[in-house]
Amino acid sequence: MQRAHADCQCTSTGEIIMLFTNVHIFRSGRGFVPGSLRVEDGVYTALLPPDAVEAGSVDLGGAYVIPGLIDIHTHGNSGADFSDGDYEGLKTMAAFLARRGVTGFAPASMTLPYDALSRAYAAARRLADEAPAGYARLLGINMEGPFFSEKKKGAQNAAYLRAPDFDAFEKLFKECGGLIRIVDLAPELPGAVEFAARAAKLCTVSVAHTDATYGEARAVYEAGATHLTHLFNAMPSIHHRRPGVIGAASENDRVYAELICDGQHVHESAVRMAFKLFPGRICLISDALRCCGMPDGQYELGGQDVFLSGGIARLADGTIAGSAATLYECLLKAISFGIDRDEAIRAATLNPARQLGCEDRFGSIEVGKQADFLVCDADLRLWAVYLGGVIL
Repeated sequence: MQRAHADCQCTSTGEIIMLFTNVHIFRSGRGFVPGSLRVEDGVYTALLPPDAVEAGSVDLGGAYVIPGLIDIHTHGNSGADFSDGDYEGLKTMAAFLARRGVTGFAPASMTLPYDALSRAYAAARRLADEAPAGYARLLGINMEGPFFSEKKKGAQNAAYLRAPDFDAFEKLFKECGGLIRIVDLAPELPGAVEFAARAAKLCTVSVAHTDATYGEARAVYEAGATHLTHLFNAMPSIHHRRPGVIGAASENDRVYAELICDGQHVHESAVRMAFKLFPGRICLISDALRCCGMPDGQYELGGQDVFLSGGIARLADGTIAGSAATLYECLLKAISFGIDRDEAIRAATLNPARQLGCEDRFGSIEVGKQADFLVCDADLRLWAVYLGGVIL
């Protein structure tokens, strides 16, 4: 396979043009279609027949091409965590993600004091603005906390839990230039319905870390929430007389659900159930921690110790925390569990882009969108990563 930067064309205005030929292109709703991709200045400008030829064409040898993955819920990797508020650490995270097929991401913050969140969001704003070449694109922020239930706090720090506070949220939202694209809350908390109605005008509102009843959850969804954070985790299980949050979310066609498919958080049967409960509305996520990409040992999460052993991250009391997996690993795991390949790919690309509100630029291979794509074999083993048509 040729390297994309070897024979590119340049126009008189300095525009970089590449033609990638002889590939199977993933088209949402159509599966893999033989074709070629023309990329100009980092954007798809044409989808052509597979045997199209231009000067400087790059023959990808019949490889399979899918959109770059988008992880809308990841805390960290490589020893770094978004909530540290450290710009260099955030860049380390973005570099790691890009090398592993995640070309866009929305880092998730933890339940922390507002000043700590402000520092983390400032680092995110800087990375989004600078958009350095060769790093995963920061497409938004996932504000996971502090508006959560103490009973279902999971790995969130109870010391910083708060009732929904729109003024505090709006202040953070404005400080980071509107970069918060998902904000989470527990529907049973006082003021949750009003918060959801107001926040939904600014970003996606998600239900999370909650012990809400069906009625409480339904009220928040009717107010404007359209997302469910890490389905099955940190919420009541489904009961035939108490359908709860999962029942309220699954019957609302506007609601998308995140799913941690690392093989640890959710049993493979429940993964298959999730895709049936939310047809076309699953977002695969990693929920990865700073221990992702690191050896077994002791790490930190939101002021609490986390212990990684055998690929499972737990708090000292045994509570399972986030994961140590990448989104690409979760994608392959979902397929191995029997999820339709095309549906799994959409759940890691276009669906997340929709929930971040950036599906007009990312998440699928279409003319006018950013040319962030992955080159794989027929079994989706990753061969190469391209950002804006340039190979890493």
